[in-house]
Amino acid sequence: MEPTGKILVERKGPIATITFNDPATLNALTQDFLTEFWWILQELSTDDIVKVVILTGTGKAFVAGADIAYMSALTPCEAAHYARDTVEIYRMMNQMEKVFIAAVNGYALGGGCELAMACDLRVASLRAKFGLPEVSLGIFPGGGGTQRLPRLVGDTWAKELIFTGDAISAQRAETIGLVNAVSQPEELMNTAYALAHRILRNSQSAVALAKRSINGGRQMGLDAAIDRDQSLFGLCFGSEDQKEAMQAFLEKRPAAFRHQLID
Repeated sequence: MEPTGKILVERKGPIATITFNDPATLNALTQDFLTEFWWILQELSTDDIVKVVILTGTGKAFVAGADIAYMSALTPCEAAHYARDTVEIYRMMNQMEKVFIAAVNGYALGGGCELAMACDLRVASLRAKFGLPEVSLGIFPGGGGTQRLPRLVGDTWAKELIFTGDAISAQRAETIGLVNAVSQPEELMNTAYALAHRILRNSQSAVALAKRSINGGRQMGLDAAIDRDQSLFGLCFGSEDQKEAMQAFLEKRPAAFRHQLID
């Protein structure tokens, strides 16, 4: 797919930054946006150099939500397909063995909030606003928000935010556990990159297996998830990173990781 300029991708070694660049629509989740974003993720999924992906936006919004003009004319069947297309993108992010960080610069509403929640970690500017206002439009969050938000902040906060449709500040989002850190607007990307580098100093094969364990375990009961954990833990011991890291620890020197992912 030919780039439109509405989603920008910059690679710097192991970090890729995806910038949503359609401020005129507040970076709305149009069909064209979703298609282009899907293709970008497909390309990144085969890039073995990139280990961390940072998402951010230009203008007043991270992603301000769906294209309401488009959604207003959907039939029930078409709406279900639209929701499935969105969820498949978020599922792809969850399954990729890369860490996704949302650097939320402004409004993250509706589908934009769901996109931020689909990331592994979230940092926010003091200008950021988070909300799921769908009930004010006669619908509810259909891109996974009713499932992801309770897992992040608990049922009580999730029900309040979803039932009222209220938007909350970055500080409130941090207090309830929706975001990891809040920064001044001019420091947002530095905060995101600093978090990325803290992740990158470790074994990326171990980080990828940890992500697989956390995300997969959510679909299971506790005992089954712990049993699966044991198998994934065992896989770590087949990696060059494990051998190098433990030897480096014993020799009191920094580890030289090769970051080979484990199937």
